[in-house]
Amino acid sequence: MNTIETILQNTDTLIGRESLEEQLKLKQPLKIKLGVDPTRPDLTFGHLVVFNKLRQFQDLGHQAILIIGDFTTLIGDPSGRSSTRPVLTREAIKQNAETYLEQAFKILDPKKTLVRYNSEWFDSMNFEDCLKLARKMTVARMLERDDFSKRFASNAPISIIEFLYPLIQGYDSLILEADVEIGGTDQLFNMLVGRALQKDAEKSEQAVITMPLLVGLDGVKKMSKSADNYIAFTDSPKDMFGKIMSINDDTMWDYYQLLLEESETRIQQLKEAHPMQVKKDLAKALVGRFHSVEIAENELSQFEQVFSKNKMPDTMPEFSWGQLSEDSDQAQLINLMAKTELFESKGAVRRLIAQGGVKLDGAKQTDPQKEITRSADDQVFQAGKRIFFKLIGGK
Repeated sequence: MNTIETILQNTDTLIGRESLEEQLKLKQPLKIKLGVDPTRPDLTFGHLVVFNKLRQFQDLGHQAILIIGDFTTLIGDPSGRSSTRPVLTREAIKQNAETYLEQAFKILDPKKTLVRYNSEWFDSMNFEDCLKLARKMTVARMLERDDFSKRFASNAPISIIEFLYPLIQGYDSLILEADVEIGGTDQLFNMLVGRALQKDAEKSEQAVITMPLLVGLDGVKKMSKSADNYIAFTDSPKDMFGKIMSINDDTMWDYYQLLLEESETRIQQLKEAHPMQVKKDLAKALVGRFHSVEIAENELSQFEQVFSKNKMPDTMPEFSWGQLSEDSDQAQLINLMAKTELFESKGAVRRLIAQGGVKLDGAKQTDPQKEITRSADDQVFQAGKRIFFKLIGGK
């Protein structure tokens, strides 16, 4: 496989291919830009798709530039949004950015990664500079964006600051003199603005590479935290393994292709094997990548024990009565479970109970307000397919 074929692997769109191929012939390192806005503390497997591509460029000898959009996060990327994003404080953005780097270097080679914050140049701009930048784009051009045009047609609010977002992202490319910018397919418009600004400044235009958007755990929507269908880089091995095992078979092949970067030939071979075994191999490979091979093997063993042999896991979180309840010897089921902090919210616990997904010592529980009495014996709670915890007995 030659260089351009390697670069094209798993991509959706490449704009500027001819000039990129000419640059590659020069055998000189190119500047490859990827921007991420630290809107949340965790990166997800959706980010892994573009991080894989950036790492691939590193392996080919090119310069990876990771832009932490601490300034653009103050605006909020409108891509794919039907409403304005909530505004974060600078302190929250700073904290999120720190965790982003720690997570990103699980995939990228830190020695070959140049990290830049776009506040480096935007904090020093004055209002006149902003007006000059705003003149580079027309309202008509902005309304070519599908998400903007839909919101405009439905009379949904679009703030002026959201119109500025693509310009600001594009300006990053101008400042850095990026040769290539990569991102998801929902970033295409923003990245093309970067090309336009470079051309207007009589600079070399960056090539634009878009990657497919990874489908989330529901098998329908794009993976995202707002849709609650995500797997995070920071998920525990148990949660990561269990979430991967919950995806449907069709989605599984996208994960093999986009996350493990398996070839179409290899995927066709895998389709001849039993889907359950192939999915276990997928979960083990991804858990091993973010944790360790030994931990992945253990999670596979625990999964098979619980789901294939209908046994409890060897280990589970343990809590004393005092940790989950006050002085009383009785507590409502929903309150006990919520106090473990193993669940996203008390509402999530309530839904699990309503769906018949909660058991106490093997007996299904259907009443969230059921009074649980302190016992001299250990009590084992099961919530859904993946969560077990033990309430240690004793008066």
